[in-house]
Amino acid sequence: MGAVNSQRAVLVADAAIAILAERGMRGLTHRAVDEAAGLPPGSTSNCARTRAALLELTLARLSEREAAALSTVVSGLPFGEGGAGDLTDLLAAFAYAAMTEHRETTVARYELALEATRRPELRGLYDELGRRIREPAVAMLAAAGSPDPVRRGGQMVAYVEGLLFDAVAGAGGTPSPEDLRAACEDLMSLFLRS
Repeated sequence: MGAVNSQRAVLVADAAIAILAERGMRGLTHRAVDEAAGLPPGSTSNCARTRAALLELTLARLSEREAAALSTVVSGLPFGEGGAGDLTDLLAAFAYAAMTEHRETTVARYELALEATRRPELRGLYDELGRRIREPAVAMLAAAGSPDPVRRGGQMVAYVEGLLFDAVAGAGGTPSPEDLRAACEDLMSLFLRS
């Protein structure tokens, strides 16, 4: 998945993410993106000629936004020895940010995930995004002392995804940061002992 490498492409992709979060996949059109981005008609088509190209551009930008959000969370935490407590804090802080200040990106990602189940060309890109998340999860669990970091890394991502989905699309509502931290602490205690 390549980088979104022009200001116009970033503007188009960010507008597409906002539309996906607000109106869903059916609301995402080239014309709607032009309007949301404040661009002249046809500008989105110049950036992404087809719907498939627009979806790919949007997914690439979404990947960049999620990586930046994770980087912001990591830089804001006081890490110690890199153990279970640090990983618990990281998971809880990232999940809370994804549910609140980055909710738009999270909802748009779910829209794209569902679309990827019907579009093989998007599936590969979406799976690459998932790999980019799972690899660091495995590395962090290995550093924290997990006896099976590969298996537990996939499970950790699935658990956090479940928390996110329940908060932004399910009936759970947004948990408090303290409740999220307690949930992540329970998960880490299980993952690091078995």
